[in-house]
Amino acid sequence: MGQSNPPFMSGVPELLLLRLLEQQEMYGYELVKRIRLVTGEAISLGEGVIYPVLHSLERNGALRARRKKVDGRTRVYYSLNAKGRKRLDRLQTEWHRIQSGITAAFEAPGNA
Repeated sequence: MGQSNPPFMSGVPELLLLRLLEQQEMYGYELVKRIRLVTGEAISLGEGVIYPVLHSLERNGALRARRKKVDGRTRVYYSLNAKGRKRLDRLQTEWHRIQSGITAAFEAPGNA
């Protein structure tokens, strides 16, 4: 089994959260489950990782949060706003740049 939080995962939780919240409003634990699902369980981030990132994004104005009663419990639902969309665009651009560089390095002659 792989390492649960390798050093190169820095920034990945934020990127994944923004991408998923671009698609629809969700609450924290729903995001935990969705990340596992959409990554084929290659990435599994616990609530101890997800909630601090959500709170930071909310503090920085990239997310809207609203409380909603569901089955007698209050859940906080998060959604992306304009600032969050801009942040997602920047992170996706940077991710693709890095991904291309790594792919090029792996495909370079002599890297078998």
